[in-house]
Amino acid sequence: MKPSLRPGFPLLLGLLCAAASASCSRFHIPPHDQVARVARYVVHQCDWASMATISTHQPVAGQPFSNAFSISDGPEQSSSGVPYLYLTRMEISVQDLQVNPAASLSMSLAQTDYCRKQQFDPQSPLCAHVILSGTVIDVNGTEEAAFAKKALFNRHPEMIDWPSDHNWFFAKFNITQVWVLDYFGGVKTVTPEEYFQASPHRKHH
Repeated sequence: MKPSLRPGFPLLLGLLCAAASASCSRFHIPPHDQVARVARYVVHQCDWASMATISTHQPVAGQPFSNAFSISDGPEQSSSGVPYLYLTRMEISVQDLQVNPAASLSMSLAQTDYCRKQQFDPQSPLCAHVILSGTVIDVNGTEEAAFAKKALFNRHPEMIDWPSDHNWFFAKFNITQVWVLDYFGGVKTVTPEEYFQASPHRKHH
């Protein structure tokens, strides 16, 4: 672990970005003491998450079961904070959710090239990761479905051509608790209210 790297990194990155392109802005991770903003940032940067459900399938019924899902909280630079999913009831974890909608989502900046470039191991606290607790809710037939479609198809265009006979539907992860590990000193918690009030992007004056 190299805790001395992170504090000076934003300044160096800002100088490099000024000479390069605006796309560098996606790596302006908020300061670690702004926990809610860090959580919003990680969720917006990650295109997929590991979702843990309580399995309904033998021989692991009743045990935690983790599976990877594509997510999006909105098109790039347009974060809602709500992770949306495109699901089919043919999927094994979705069958678990039909019995018990409680789940958790885990996302890490190890999924981007941020941690690799900083030489942070995925398990290092400096490689920011977030765990969301909550439930998965079907939003088909609601006004929210239009935004979910835009959010997911913008970040995952392949979804547009997925087989229609799978009866896909849009869902959202309804957050009840946020857990953040982005620095030394242990995990920090954020309430949903704090999380949604925070901005993942740096404000320009």
